[in-house]
Amino acid sequence: MIDTIAAGLLRPATWDGQLFSDGWRAASGGTTDVLDKATGAVLGRIGVASAADVAAASRRAAAAFPAWAAVPAAERAAILLRAADVLEAGAGELVPWNVRETGGITPKAQFEIQIAAGELREAAKLADYEARSVIEVTPEVESVAVRVPLGVIGIITPWNMPLILAMRSVAPALALGNTVVLKPDVQTAVIGGFVIAEVLERAGLPAGVFHVLPGDAEPGAALTEDPNVAMISFTGSTAVGRLVGAAGGRSLKRVALELGGNSPFIVLEDADLDLATSAGAFGSFFHQGQICMASSRHLVHEKIAAAYVAKLVERAQRLTVGDPSSGEVALGPLINEQQLARVVDIVDRTVAAGARVATGATHEGRYYRPTVLTGVTPTMPAFTDEIFGPVAPITTFRDDDEAVALANQTEYGLSSGIYSADVARASRIAARLHTGLAHVNDQTVNDDPRIPFGGFGASGNGGRFGSLSNLEEFTTWRWLTVRERGHGYPF
Repeated sequence: MIDTIAAGLLRPATWDGQLFSDGWRAASGGTTDVLDKATGAVLGRIGVASAADVAAASRRAAAAFPAWAAVPAAERAAILLRAADVLEAGAGELVPWNVRETGGITPKAQFEIQIAAGELREAAKLADYEARSVIEVTPEVESVAVRVPLGVIGIITPWNMPLILAMRSVAPALALGNTVVLKPDVQTAVIGGFVIAEVLERAGLPAGVFHVLPGDAEPGAALTEDPNVAMISFTGSTAVGRLVGAAGGRSLKRVALELGGNSPFIVLEDADLDLATSAGAFGSFFHQGQICMASSRHLVHEKIAAAYVAKLVERAQRLTVGDPSSGEVALGPLINEQQLARVVDIVDRTVAAGARVATGATHEGRYYRPTVLTGVTPTMPAFTDEIFGPVAPITTFRDDDEAVALANQTEYGLSSGIYSADVARASRIAARLHTGLAHVNDQTVNDDPRIPFGGFGASGNGGRFGSLSNLEEFTTWRWLTVRERGHGYPF
């Protein structure tokens, strides 16, 4: 039955020039093509939302909120569980599309389906948690605190992991009784938006509860300022996140920010270099390094630095780069010319400042070779900036204290990894790092729907996604007292 429901999730003729808001409708912000990121071929055409579209969708979501909030939690959970089944059943169709729309390789697309389905199932579990806390019960009064949904949640998501980064907010927001207006990036609006709308609709989500409005700055700004929107959940760059946080503060919205990263990967002198370089290569080069948790700075003990570099270079040179739809490749293209220019600029300025290219630092079109830089110091751009490309800058250290100091020498604080044969020592280092995620004997790109995900500093405002943290994030407390009859006061 689920296989039948999941058939034909991708319907370009349905969303041609459209957006999703109480059904498919024309966008007033124009249209844009959906492109195959490897070949430039046109996959379809979507509508682009305007500020007026956002206002209309937010009003519809606000109107749908009371009825959806009144649906028993178990019924909301059942819809999300069906949605997870529908999503997984449609993987055969969705994975190839994800590859073409995002430029990622097939395992990355499969990973997105797996984690997104997990987010739906974890969100469904929220129905099992007690949303009522008894403060006092006497013959005269019952005093309780109850969790209530916020209302309309505005969700703004990026292009790099579009399905996961949307679902981790969409699923818990809906599970807890909120309605949602999702603004996916126009570059990946189908897999990161319209597919979610199709999946939820087929799972039985009522009309008006979920809206998808692709767009860039205009609809994003409109969503953060809309009076019908109670909360903004934003995933994206730190620069834009600062603007979203400021706008949310002006309108007194709750704001959850998951921003950039510059994550350290620390390799101690007793590490297994085969395992450490395997982890380091994956952390820096997976999805062309276009991941906020990427292993952005390899901090390697000076005693093993030469051997580490040699093994990492060997791994980088073995990786194939090409069209991910054409066969077995390890890296696809960077998402667009702007991102390519950013990576080239950071690498060029780092080399000009004295770093050396051990391998890579070349590209054909947007296919950028996996790159290893040595002699990188803390003042160089490859150390200070979030690269968002397949680059592994290597900086050496003498002892644990210097490793910790270098790791923390950044405004970001998202993820970290430490490799060592001495787990206790590595764990002590992990405890000193200013990161929201820390992994001993693993790389920095890890995700799990059950965890509280988030970072410190310029990486965002804490572990706000996943697990029980969703209860705090997408609901608020209401104090309720109930008396059988009133009582007098001295006035």
